[in-house]
Amino acid sequence: MSNLLGNSGEFCTVIRAARLVAMTDVTVLIEGESGTGKELLAQSIHQHSPRAQGAFITINCAALPESLAESELFGHRKGAFTGAVADQQGRIQAANGGTLFLDEIGEFPLSIQAKLLRFLEMGECQVIGQSRVEHVDTRIIAATNRDLYAETQQGKFRQDLYYRLNIVPLELPPLRKRLDDLEMLLQAFTKELAKRHKLSEPHYNKATLKRLHRYKWPGNIRELRNFSERMLIFFSGKSIEPTHLPRQFHFEKTAKSAEGFSLPESGINLEALEIQMIRQALDKTYGNRSQAARLLGLTRDTLLYRIKKHAIEI
Repeated sequence: MSNLLGNSGEFCTVIRAARLVAMTDVTVLIEGESGTGKELLAQSIHQHSPRAQGAFITINCAALPESLAESELFGHRKGAFTGAVADQQGRIQAANGGTLFLDEIGEFPLSIQAKLLRFLEMGECQVIGQSRVEHVDTRIIAATNRDLYAETQQGKFRQDLYYRLNIVPLELPPLRKRLDDLEMLLQAFTKELAKRHKLSEPHYNKATLKRLHRYKWPGNIRELRNFSERMLIFFSGKSIEPTHLPRQFHFEKTAKSAEGFSLPESGINLEALEIQMIRQALDKTYGNRSQAARLLGLTRDTLLYRIKKHAIEI
């Protein structure tokens, strides 16, 4: 998976897991904020799988109108509904022998979720306007930037589908939690874009890099790539100073101290406090580790490491 760059511990853990998953046919759920590279990871899993010679087809679930979602996914026959002037193959059938990537699966309406669950469990595809059921061999990789567990508790996402998708969850960390990779990524993007635009690469001095490390990167890898392209176009072959950076890099938010907590004069047992916080998070989420990690501001892998470190029973 050489197209996925990074050396940070959490990121490398995800990549190692993805390599193992790629060699199987198991359904994968990729979690992470927008811009963290979920589709790129899905493509890499497909490319390193036995299905690599098959099609890799993407559906942006958020962009599909509810009235067309079932037809796009499962296909329809001519005359099945008003406007169905010809047969249409569904994306599931089109990806037969390959992989279907469902981006932002949390946006699918509940009615479609039930039919997708049927496909995942039985491999059965019911084309609209056709009485017989088709059996299709398509692997599903789904992605979301939502908390699907919380959505199941609110009745917005089917619980049975969530557990069927969540066989192997892969959570990509946001860029702010892998800042050790920032310079590597910045250099790689700059080199790639300079070649594409036929421009000389700019140079980032130490003060500028320090400012980039302090930035929170809410748009994650996508934002960094767009930033790299902007700097390349405006400062090709030049040295980039902090004053050259866009406006958002000059407004640093002051970190807020923890409200309602004051360190006692006698000090605290930090390890005991950490164990207590982890147990409370697990209790609040009924043992769901991904959700507990979010409550604690950790990645799932970091939480699992600390659970193991402290021998916390779940």
